[in-house]
Formats: sequence, C-alpha cells, structure tokens
Amino acid sequence: MAEYKYETHLHTCQGSACGRLTGAEQAELYKRLGYTGIVVTDHFFNGNCAVPRELPWKERVAQFCAGYRDAKAKGDEIGLQVFFGLETNFHGQEFLLYGLSEAWLKEQEDMLSWSPKEQFEKVTAAGGFVVQAHPYRTAPYIPEVKIYPDCCEAFEWYNAHNSAEANEKAVAYATEHGIHGTGGTDAHGPVQKRGGMIFEKKWENIADYIEAVRKGSGYRIITEFEER
Repeated sequence: MAEYKYETHLHTCQGSACGRLTGAEQAELYKRLGYTGIVVTDHFFNGNCAVPRELPWKERVAQFCAGYRDAKAKGDEIGLQVFFGLETNFHGQEFLLYGLSEAWLKEQEDMLSWSPKEQFEKVTAAGGFVVQAHPYRTAPYIPEVKIYPDCCEAFEWYNAHNSAEANEKAVAYATEHGIHGTGGTDAHGPVQKRGGMIFEKKWENIADYIEAVRKGSGYRIITEFEER
C-alpha cells in the first residue's frame, strides 16, 4: 500500500524570526527527504514573527504569507504539495491553525485581541481547524505550561522539538480525554530531528488532513525522529 508523508509544522525565515530557510529552500529540502507535502505554519503577529509591526494590517498579512507563497511556487515546480497554515501564541502557549486563507486573515484586524476560546470559535466558524502545538513544552519563553482542551480539536502529540517527557504527557492526557493527535517537526533549519505524519491517501486539499485528524484514522504519527 502506498504511503504519503506530510510535514504539518514548518517555519520559513520570511514569516518567522526563528526560521533559517526560505519557503523555497524548505520545499526543496522536504522533496529530497521524500515527503509528499508540507504545511507552512509561520509564527503569526502574536508570536516570533519576522514581519515589521508598524505595517498596516493587510500589508502585514501579505508579507507574512510570503514564505508560504515562495514554498508553494517551488513545490509546484518540483512536485511537492504545499499548504497554508499559521501558528499563534498566547503567553507562550501556541496553536496551529489550518484551513484558513490569506484573504480571511486580511479581514481579521481584531485578531490580536482574541482569547484562545475566541480564536477557536472564529476559526472553526470559518471552516478552519485548531491544534494545540507541543503541549507540556517547557522553555524560557513559556512562563507557565497550560493546556487548552476546550480551545482546540486536537493536540500535537509528537513534536520533534519537544522533550520525550513532554510528548508522553501530551499523548497520555489526550488519550485519556479522547483528543485526537497530530505530529510535526517544528521545522526551522537545514539539519534537525524530523517528524510528521504518514497518511494512507494523498491529500487533495487541506480539508483531507482536517477530516482525517477529526476522525483519528487513516494516518499514523511519526514517533521516532531521525536527525537529517
């Protein structure tokens, strides 16, 4: 049976201040690594974003999406699927948003005032999908570890940048409470531990990813991370 490997958590230097590769470079790298596709999830304006804060909102959004557009253009050229997402931040607790668009973001000028609950409600109403990223991570930028089971539909069970203990806690809590899981690298640079998810079917669009995770079937999460 054919299998299709996807990266669901990836940053570019165009959108994320911590990114070390352009979108095109990320696309080329993941094509070489044998992935079917990637989702670009750069840090949004309430996180470690690379976009100047003083720009008008719509211009900020356009510049924020440059990493995705760069990756998509290269992906179309080399045969790698590329999808759009973003990562938001609430006092160190981060969420991965899928199923949205640049046009939708441009209309959400009050977005930085939302609470995690408001974000969940508005994104879901727009047909999007919210995943709490790397639950139980401890880091200097995270003042307090908090989980938000009522503000997302899934947890990122396995994040290649998390400690094994943090991933285990996320899986244990999610399993006990019936919360489905995702997996991702949290990709920033050229060489690091790699994760992701392996699907039974190739995605036609991001809705295929959302549907599979909501059902909790048709995929498996990479749990052993290889440095490459």
